[in-house]
Amino acid sequence: MADTKGGAKAGAKAGGAKTAAKSAAGGKAKAGDNEARARGAAATASAESLAVPQDYVPRLKKHYNEVVRPRLVEEFGYKNALEVPVIEKIVLNMGVGDAVNDTKKVTLAAADLALIAGQKPVITRARKAIATFKVRENMPIGAKVTLRKTRMYEFLDRLVTVALPRVRDFRGLNPKSFDGRGNYALGIKEHIVFPEIDYDKAESVLGMDIIVCTTAKSDDEARALLRAFNFPFRQ
Repeated sequence: MADTKGGAKAGAKAGGAKTAAKSAAGGKAKAGDNEARARGAAATASAESLAVPQDYVPRLKKHYNEVVRPRLVEEFGYKNALEVPVIEKIVLNMGVGDAVNDTKKVTLAAADLALIAGQKPVITRARKAIATFKVRENMPIGAKVTLRKTRMYEFLDRLVTVALPRVRDFRGLNPKSFDGRGNYALGIKEHIVFPEIDYDKAESVLGMDIIVCTTAKSDDEARALLRAFNFPFRQ
C-alpha cells in the first residue's frame, strides 16, 4: 500500500513538473509573440509617421524630369511624351524560411521591411500545403510591399546610393535580369545593407527580392532607363 501511495505521489509530482514546464514554455512563446507584434507595430507606426509635404518632390523624380526623360527622347527618338518609359512601381518581397519553426519571425521580418520601405507591408501566405517542407496552406511565410510615387523614388535613391555599395563583394548588377517586358529583378542577400536596419538589433539576416516595374516596351529601353538612374550594371 505504502509503495502504491508513494508511486502515486511521485507521479503527481512529475505530472505537475511537466505541466509547469509546459506553462513556462507557453509563457515564453507568448512573450516572444507579443514582443514581435510590438516591434512590428512600432516599425509600422514609425514608417507611417513620416508625413511627406504635398509640395515635396523627391530628388530622383527631379532627376527623371530634368535629365532622364530628355536623354531617353534623344536616344530612342520618342515623338510622344507618353512614350517615354517611367518606373511605375517597385515590389519588395521578403521570404522567411524559418517561419515553419517560428511564425513570429514573419512578424519581425515584416517590421524590418516596414522600416526599409517606409510603408506597411502585407503578410504573404502559402497558397497550398507542401508536406516535404512542413508548410501548411495559408501559413504565413513572408512579407511584401509595393511602392509607388514618392516612396518609390525615395527607396530607389537609398537602394542605389547607400544599400548596393554596402553589399559585400559587390561587382555590379546583372544587366540581363530583365523579363522581356521591361521589368527588372534583383536579389539582396542581407537586408542589413539598408541604413534603416540596426545590425545589433536585427534578429536574423534576411534576403529579399526587388522587382522594378517599368512602362518600357523592351528590355533595351528599360535598361537605358535604369542606367540613367545610375543603376550599377556590370559592363
